[in-house]
Amino acid sequence: MTAAEPKPFISGYKTDNIEWQRITGSPRFDYPIDYWVAVLGVQPETGQIDFLSKWEPNAYCHYHRHLGPTTTLVLEGEHHVVETTATETIHKIRKPGFFSRNQGGDVHMESGGPTGAVVFFSCQGVDGGKLFDVMDRDGKVLITATIDDFLSGKLKG
Repeated sequence: MTAAEPKPFISGYKTDNIEWQRITGSPRFDYPIDYWVAVLGVQPETGQIDFLSKWEPNAYCHYHRHLGPTTTLVLEGEHHVVETTATETIHKIRKPGFFSRNQGGDVHMESGGPTGAVVFFSCQGVDGGKLFDVMDRDGKVLITATIDDFLSGKLKG
């Protein structure tokens, strides 16, 4: 590492004592879905939710679209994001310390790298707490995940 290169970000965030909800895929999905979600805080009256997602190595969450603004901070591993537009597919690899704010609306896949990933999300729900549209490969909405779904444990494949 040269003097001009930043030091790697090591989170040190302890995730062992957090209550995780595991989400796996079903045969209707043709990619490996295996990730965990832990709600850290929620303000239902404003539609705000903060949570961690933890991906197993080389596993995905469901193909989806964030409906409202989202803040992201990669804590551990590699966070892979594959965005799909009408004209191209872009594969981004985000390392620990990566921070972004997004207004929502983008359609993408997310996965952990070779050692998995842990990512902090802060999401603003829309229309009474709607957070994500889970979609099939053709862009058809299968379900819309809400804050209530996160809190009740209904986020299953």
